[in-house]
Amino acid sequence: MSINHLIYRSLKKNIRNYYLYVFALIFSVALYFAFVTLQYDPSMDEAKGSIKGAAAIRTGSVLLIAIVAVFLFYANNIFIKRRSKEIGLFQLIGMEKGKIFQIIATENAILYFGSLVIGIILGFSMSRLTIMVLFRITGVEAIASLRFSPEALLQTLIVFAVIYLFIMIMNVIFIKKQSILSLFKAVSTTEIKVKRMSAFEMIIGILGIGFIAFGYFVSTKLFSGDITGTMGLFVAMISILGSVIIGTYLFYKGSVSFIFHVIRKKKDGYLNLNNVLSLSSLMFRMKSNAILLTIITTVSALAIGLLSLSYITYYSAEKTAEQSVPNHFSMISTEDADAFTNALSDQHIPYSESHMDVITMEADLSQIVEETKNTQFDATNMEMTVVSDADVRDVDVAAEDILFTGYSQTLEQMLSLKEEGQMTLNGNKERTQKNYVGLEDASILPSYFTFGLPVAVVDDTTYQELKQDIDPSIQSESTEYIGIDMDKQKDMEEADEIFQEFDFENGNSSQLATSNSQKMNMGLVMFVVGFLGLAFLITSGCILYFKQMDESEDERSSYTILRKLGFTRGDLLRGIQFKQLFNFGIPLIIGLSHSYFAVKSGWFLFGTELWTPMILVMLVYTGLYSIFAVLSVLYYKKVIKEAL
Repeated sequence: MSINHLIYRSLKKNIRNYYLYVFALIFSVALYFAFVTLQYDPSMDEAKGSIKGAAAIRTGSVLLIAIVAVFLFYANNIFIKRRSKEIGLFQLIGMEKGKIFQIIATENAILYFGSLVIGIILGFSMSRLTIMVLFRITGVEAIASLRFSPEALLQTLIVFAVIYLFIMIMNVIFIKKQSILSLFKAVSTTEIKVKRMSAFEMIIGILGIGFIAFGYFVSTKLFSGDITGTMGLFVAMISILGSVIIGTYLFYKGSVSFIFHVIRKKKDGYLNLNNVLSLSSLMFRMKSNAILLTIITTVSALAIGLLSLSYITYYSAEKTAEQSVPNHFSMISTEDADAFTNALSDQHIPYSESHMDVITMEADLSQIVEETKNTQFDATNMEMTVVSDADVRDVDVAAEDILFTGYSQTLEQMLSLKEEGQMTLNGNKERTQKNYVGLEDASILPSYFTFGLPVAVVDDTTYQELKQDIDPSIQSESTEYIGIDMDKQKDMEEADEIFQEFDFENGNSSQLATSNSQKMNMGLVMFVVGFLGLAFLITSGCILYFKQMDESEDERSSYTILRKLGFTRGDLLRGIQFKQLFNFGIPLIIGLSHSYFAVKSGWFLFGTELWTPMILVMLVYTGLYSIFAVLSVLYYKKVIKEAL
């Protein structure tokens, strides 16, 4: 039999085991080629100039290479070990290791470069859709055309050729290092199986849960005010990261076995078929895969967390813009406001205008700040913006009272206020004490005046008295705010175009432009993170699927015995479904839990809405991830069918 015939038969025999590997490789190449094409597409010039996307895209492409490379190395390692007996048989019949490597290398080259060509073709087809999605998310108005990029082709070929070279080096080292006896034992020694659970393993299991719980607890205190100072925050973040990663490793190393051991003890050793096929197997197999599962869980949590935070910012863009720019257009200069309104009148755009006089006072809030909060704010000496209730629509404050408005989510996490109490405004000569009567969420002044703090609204008579006693050294350059609103929402875009033509200095702001700018910047981040998250989801799902393929082959003889004992295919399949629920469900649930606490600890720094964006991201990730669990069940179904 010739070498070419051996290659053909080997490829034909193993192709059914490689289909998901080939799919993942094609998909990875397509993603990478389409992603790299963005760097060289002329239609991206506007996007790069407006959102500075070039650096983000280059960084994303490097991370994408790392994800794909790790997956291909790991998949190759699994497949070369699965073929160890075949390699051993070749050596037994006298074939030299060089010839064996030639067979493996040729077979891999056919699959690898065949998938590479298909992936590039698919990536070229996807490139226009990719650019259209990016423009849609970021709001960039440009025409996306289908253009083949020779630069992207060359870069893709070089990257994947280098990866293939490293794969071949790994295969050469594996074949040279292994003896005939070790090749026949390679598969059987890949998993660690333990009969009993020691006290040390129980301690590891408890520690794993404890480390994770500690990391979660510290994350809830991160921005609560209990941890102060840059160094304190740094130490807390390192502690969270370290404890969660170590805890995750110990969880897979011992906690899973410990929990299932407790369940088995409660059943007094009497396990039904579902327990035998799921709990008993998982107790020992997750322990040997602890490092792999820790990496998958940690990176999954990172991907979900980053995508959730970027989507929170994107989703909250309009509401955030309303908080920082309360009117359609916020002006701090009367001259600029007159020039803009004259231009609106020339274009026959109806508008309404409001004016607000603004002063800055030093305030003592020590009696209305919650004592349980150890904030970084000096509550006894805070600079606050003060306005008259006569300038605020639908607000009437009594002479002895003071009302706060414009209280943001970020401030709420760092400065907790009581429902009522006494506070003092310190003038240049006198101190004025007022009854604090609560706060409202509505923003009435732009961040130019407030710097994120609430605005104090007082009675007009009180305001006039305070105005006579201000400290000139702490006043803003502008003491008047002009808010301009369009009477018709349809005129907003045209009015914004007029506003942009003036090229006003900082302080004059457009609500629409602020919202679009935030969507543009975070849209790019969301696009890049989503791209990388999708690549990691596909590769990690494939890795877990390949592990299940290995386990199913190891357990084939057990299914044969169970079938002979009278168990039906349905009985076995129900046990397998229960097993896959744990195999894929445990890493998913832990990853979702990590990302939830990470996002929950500081989401308010990114936007105004938490639950909707985060839940949507988690549901999409869970749905895509579940596909691989279904594929694993279908593969087990085929193995069970072949068991007799």
